[in-house]
Amino acid sequence: MKLRFYNAKILTMENENIIEGELHTDGGKISHIGGKTEDKFDREIDLGGNLMIPGFKDAHTHSAMTFLRSLADDLPLNDWLYNQVFPREAKLTEETVYVYTQLANMEYLTSGITSSFDMYMKLPAYVKACNDMGYRTVLCGSINDFGGTVEGIEEEFNTYNNSGELISYQLGFHAEYTTKRETLEKLAALSQKLKKPLYAHNSETKAEVEGCKERYGITPTQLFDKLGMFEYGGGGFHCVWFDERDMEIFAEKGLWMVTNPASNLKLASGIAPICEMRRHGMKNFAIGTDGAASNNCLDMFREMFLVCGLQKVREEDAAACPAFDVLEMATKGALAMGLTDCDVLAEGKNADFAVIDLKQPNMQPLHNIAKNLVYSGSKQNVSMTVINGQILYENGEFPTVDKEKIYAEANRLKSVFV
Repeated sequence: MKLRFYNAKILTMENENIIEGELHTDGGKISHIGGKTEDKFDREIDLGGNLMIPGFKDAHTHSAMTFLRSLADDLPLNDWLYNQVFPREAKLTEETVYVYTQLANMEYLTSGITSSFDMYMKLPAYVKACNDMGYRTVLCGSINDFGGTVEGIEEEFNTYNNSGELISYQLGFHAEYTTKRETLEKLAALSQKLKKPLYAHNSETKAEVEGCKERYGITPTQLFDKLGMFEYGGGGFHCVWFDERDMEIFAEKGLWMVTNPASNLKLASGIAPICEMRRHGMKNFAIGTDGAASNNCLDMFREMFLVCGLQKVREEDAAACPAFDVLEMATKGALAMGLTDCDVLAEGKNADFAVIDLKQPNMQPLHNIAKNLVYSGSKQNVSMTVINGQILYENGEFPTVDKEKIYAEANRLKSVFV
């Protein structure tokens, strides 16, 4: 399908400049950005001066955990995880993962999110849910002592990196505190064998770090580095309790730090020291929502505001963590996921983008669009989300999903977990 979007403001994220003009798609690619051309299209859409941006990238989440939304709240992390989450997750089936994944993907779309870095289970059902609605995703390995094997991770890597243009896979595991050393060593060897990056939950809580020090005498980051896990890149989710050496390792290896501010606040895990990390040479940052059990909202606008606001408070400096830097984290986090054609809007890149309605009170006046998005923007401003050149969300409707059926199924199946 060939689409023409005209009378548009376009923030490509290659820089802070706004382009006034048109964006065209041809199949799953962006074919033109600029002025009007003579061409024929399947649909022409007058944006009336509204904004086009690269889709946001949810760089850490557990999509099907929408089944736990508002079911396991107001608890500390260990109690929440071991007494509420793990027992209920044992009841998951292929059907429930399919339904609750589609529910999550619908929520992502309403927030302008065009891909997610998902760490969960029952991958065939998850992949089918994404493919059926045309949603782009990157799967992350999630083994631990409760399930999965390193051999299985390698099989998943080979399977899901050859299963269509919307699906890809990165090596990963749950966390140090849930994974014995023998498995960690095998994962490091697999990463070196495949010459691929490796990701995991890392230093989410103070107790996690202290427990690792008791077991090994060093932090999770230092342990992973010592085992050779980062020879081909990768990174960590959360990274709240980093010391100086942890930051140096991430800087030296060019690793990705994926912050999840809403989840870390709700579970009282802490505030990631992003500005301090930058001062120690770290450059690669992305943003994730985490799952709907710990957030409970899959909303990139809320995450962006929290990233900014929390750093300003932590630094006691209102100039800390500027808006455009955070907008880059929310879009160019694509690179943490291996999505090198989804980071900016440019000819030849994937046609993954969101349309932002600027004709609403919270977007006016237009002194600075990037700051409007981060400081005053909300999901109400997302009027359209496009993935791979296909419109998946438009003015409250989901062309590839029967939303009422998904809502009904999500509520019917919730009795399995109560």
